Amino acid sequence: MTHSKSIAFFDQQYRHQLKEAPVTLNPFEQLAIPHLRGDVLDFGCGLGNLAFAAADIGCQVTALDASPAAIEHIRHRAAATGAMVSASVADLRDYSISADYDCIVCIGLLMFFDCPTAFKVLSRLQSHVRPGGIAVINVLVEGTTYIDMFEPAGHCLFARSEMLDRFKGWRIEHSDFRDFEAPEATLKRFSTIIARKPDHCV
Repeated sequence: MTHSKSIAFFDQQYRHQLKEAPVTLNPFEQLAIPHLRGDVLDFGCGLGNLAFAAADIGCQVTALDASPAAIEHIRHRAAATGAMVSASVADLRDYSISADYDCIVCIGLLMFFDCPTAFKVLSRLQSHVRPGGIAVINVLVEGTTYIDMFEPAGHCLFARSEMLDRFKGWRIEHSDFRDFEAPEATLKRFSTIIARKPDHCV
């Protein structure tokens, strides 16, 4: 497992959040839920809020994250509730996906990789969506000024057109940009795309 500033940042954040009230779905996860069905891969699952919401609507979920604290929490919650969520710690920079899925969700992860790695991982995720299946991808884009959680040379702010360019040939179910205020008058600028893979894709 490759340890990094961003992994340590989120592992500490998750441990802190677990001491507080349960976290609700964020706006990007709320967008994703109506599109999920069947076998779902939550790639960069965090504390698993989306994974358990998907399980509640009948999905079978594989949840992966680099944070041991997050995965330990998900495993305990799944065991306690009987939810169809299987969770594993994984180095998502070079994780080899061994199955295809009806839906793959990757929210708030790819920008923590350098751009060549981010694009390689995105291509890998796309290749493991079944024909007719859904990809939900959310990233930070150019214009973001809050970078405290990033490695100095190991992050990627996507071009505004990047997601649409990389999903050419897919049916775009949803695409938007959202800005959120961040500490010290900085900004987080997100792009979210929900795209359906053509049935004829191999």
